[in-house]
Amino acid sequence: MTSIAQLTPTQVADQTSARVLDVREPDEVATGAIAGSINIPLGQLAARQDELDSATPIITVCQSGRRSQQAAEFLAAGGHQVGNLAGGMNAWIEDGKPVA
Repeated sequence: MTSIAQLTPTQVADQTSARVLDVREPDEVATGAIAGSINIPLGQLAARQDELDSATPIITVCQSGRRSQQAAEFLAAGGHQVGNLAGGMNAWIEDGKPVA
């Protein structure tokens, strides 16, 4: 199994060259998301992975970090450079980071 980097909210905020991929359902994203992130729900990721540029690092995010970890492992197996937001949006919000 590939080891996925577990990133803090501050590390994610500092990764301006990476694409933030929110794998939550649209109703969850509507409650607040990381500015500039793209939403592909985990259940659609296999079918929609071609929407992601393999040359751009990806940071996966969900509500608590579990679904995004699954997404990160899937993408890493496909050759993507991936990190996961540890603790998900819960950690992001607790850390006082802005939501869009």
